[in-house]
Amino acid sequence: MSPLDSGEALARSGPYRAAADCALGDRPLSRGDALGILQSPDGDLPAVLSAAFAVRARHFGRRVKLCMLKNARSGLCPEDCGYCSQSAVSSADISRYRLRPVAELTAAAREAVARGARRYCMVVSARGPSAGDVAHFARAARAVRAELPDLELCVSLGILADGQAETLRAAGVDFVNHNLNTSRRFYPAICSTHTYDDRVATVERTKRAGLSVCSGVIVGMGETHDDLVDVAAALGELGVESLPVNFLHPIPGTPLGDRTPLRPADCLRALALFRLTNPRAEIRAAGGRERSLGEAQPLALFAANSIFVDGYLTTPGQAHRDAVAMVSALGFEVEGA
Repeated sequence: MSPLDSGEALARSGPYRAAADCALGDRPLSRGDALGILQSPDGDLPAVLSAAFAVRARHFGRRVKLCMLKNARSGLCPEDCGYCSQSAVSSADISRYRLRPVAELTAAAREAVARGARRYCMVVSARGPSAGDVAHFARAARAVRAELPDLELCVSLGILADGQAETLRAAGVDFVNHNLNTSRRFYPAICSTHTYDDRVATVERTKRAGLSVCSGVIVGMGETHDDLVDVAAALGELGVESLPVNFLHPIPGTPLGDRTPLRPADCLRALALFRLTNPRAEIRAAGGRERSLGEAQPLALFAANSIFVDGYLTTPGQAHRDAVAMVSALGFEVEGA
């Protein structure tokens, strides 16, 4: 029997069965069980991944969703987020450009579909969108929706004001991405120009507008295990449908540019935590996975059911062809292939 067939049985027979049982029963993990995932010894990692896989298989089977994003405006951001190469405090050597035209955004959506992506996200660097920005992305959404009606469409525009999410929904947007990034306690250590509550408010506005929420984290910024457990619980309470787990990619010229990336085992434990605390959410192994996981990258699929391909905002990523080969090699299948 292969691990892909026996994940639930393995999880129920091992020391992490309590966490798997809670997640399979849609019950919240105890704080002790959640911390136990992150603090587990290296020798227990197969059992931790088995517990995560039991839950992943229940809700998503062997499917892996491919996603692509388009950096629609690069740099020029007034915020001081310490992890970001596009922030006002970054001196990173990146391309900086103003808003890309609708035709270019639509062409990128077309390319995403051609490469097997099921979701396409348009992203801007900004504190939040102006009225003109919202109108621009509404036009882009209508153009994409008219040509590619089955493509899941996401936007990431920063902190939304009242009414903006409703405009985006009316234009055909499916998801709004706005990550919490870390816990309430740790948030002031990574950003001072807006607050954790500002981010929660955007998630809540998105939900009230009837849009699906994509909101996740960046692991490896100096947070504690308690911080990860706190933000995992917060995302569960918010009921996010899509949860990207990013791993800090230290970029020279940013305040966090000299941090040492996490060990692959710690990244896998984090993915397992978010799967077990948010069992029905799409868990996406997102930015920084290639650098942080290295050769262990395929193991992320035992917790995550979604990945980005062909790069991120200002950093490269795994090519879609290599991603498809990775998915197939472990007995998973690309969704929609």
